[in-house]
Amino acid sequence: MGRLFGTDGARGIANTEITCELAMKIGRAAAMVLTENVKGRPRVIVATDTRKSADMLSASISAGLCSVGANVLSLGVLPTPAVAYLVKLYNYDAAVMITASHNPCEYNGIKIFSCDGYKLPDSMEERIESIILDESAVPPIKIGGEVGSISRAENAMSDYIKHVSSAARSRFYGLRIALDCANGASSVTAQELFRELGAEVSVINSHPDGVNINRDCGSTHIERLSEFVRTGRYDAGFAFDGDADRVLAVDENGELVDGDKIIAVCALDMKNRNILNGNTVVVTVMSNMGLFEFLEKKGINYETTSVGDRYVLERMLERDYHLGGEQSGHVIFTDYATTGDGELTAVMLLNIMRSTGKSLSELTKDVEIFPQVLVNVKVSSYGKHRLSEDEDIAIAIEQSKSELGKNGRVLVRPSGTEPLVRVMLEGKDKEQIDRLANDIAGVIKERLI
Repeated sequence: MGRLFGTDGARGIANTEITCELAMKIGRAAAMVLTENVKGRPRVIVATDTRKSADMLSASISAGLCSVGANVLSLGVLPTPAVAYLVKLYNYDAAVMITASHNPCEYNGIKIFSCDGYKLPDSMEERIESIILDESAVPPIKIGGEVGSISRAENAMSDYIKHVSSAARSRFYGLRIALDCANGASSVTAQELFRELGAEVSVINSHPDGVNINRDCGSTHIERLSEFVRTGRYDAGFAFDGDADRVLAVDENGELVDGDKIIAVCALDMKNRNILNGNTVVVTVMSNMGLFEFLEKKGINYETTSVGDRYVLERMLERDYHLGGEQSGHVIFTDYATTGDGELTAVMLLNIMRSTGKSLSELTKDVEIFPQVLVNVKVSSYGKHRLSEDEDIAIAIEQSKSELGKNGRVLVRPSGTEPLVRVMLEGKDKEQIDRLANDIAGVIKERLI
């Protein structure tokens, strides 16, 4: 992780950690780094999710971009994957998304995309950090007629909906689905998208007020959608996060279908249709052992990366794989997208339900998910960086690994976006992994407070 950028952009409490001043500096530095070889005036897209601080930070980063001569196209509220798609469609030089994804409203963040719609590599983020923090270069401040301007996009939402609709292999007539928009960015796109595709759609949590984004709703609080689907007798439900780059599903019984199960279903479908390039999917070390077992039984190869959809995507591009993702619901289909896209993923699942005639519970019944415990330990920012150096923590981890043996695994890692250490244990005995996870978390709390 860098000094400003984590695994998914810069993120923190808006107005104290992610300040207007910092946003302006990021705008200037990013424009300088991303448009070094651009002839003429640089052009940058800016969009936001629905949180209260979005306008403030969008104005600040736009001001920074204009101050170095870039023209800004404001898209307003849109999902992150829409921004990644439209920067390439509109032939712009870069794009900025103001969002803190699944975090509460007091957080906000800045994700930057290059002209091809991909998140910036670590090396480019480090250059931006160096300009801001080390003053390794001075952004070229413009004056007079060289200052940039801001304009508004007219058709951004419809252009994105048209793109995602193109992934549907048939219309979804007769399918009854429920959507939880997390009071976030999918509130402006999801309902129209799925109704246009012919599904009967009901929507919850689609009235953002600036502070209710992700609050007891969306992919981080699946229980509300689960109850809604079960009692309403829907065929499936889909819960997005604040910027709609991830989705979790529930089947007709209200049972969770997480990212691992989604990947399993899509991988098998793509294999059966001979479009799973390399017969391989890319997942992370956090993926469930049950997914690995399912893929092995179906004769599908898998490769694992560090946690973070950016690392999944890097491996996919490096080896030309077409499907990858995370348990959290970031699923990437490189035939259609350059980043995770929750609405696109939902379309893909509905495609499979329609083509097979099977319910979502039937499609996922062979994916046996092993019990998994995740404990988030709040630590100091300094403590988070000492995790790998602490001997007492290392001993606690090794003791747990030894006790589990081949019947489970232990993964302890710092969060890429928050002052947390995540302790994940997986195994066949739920009581055992609960106990061991809390033992490790206790040591971390003592040592890294």
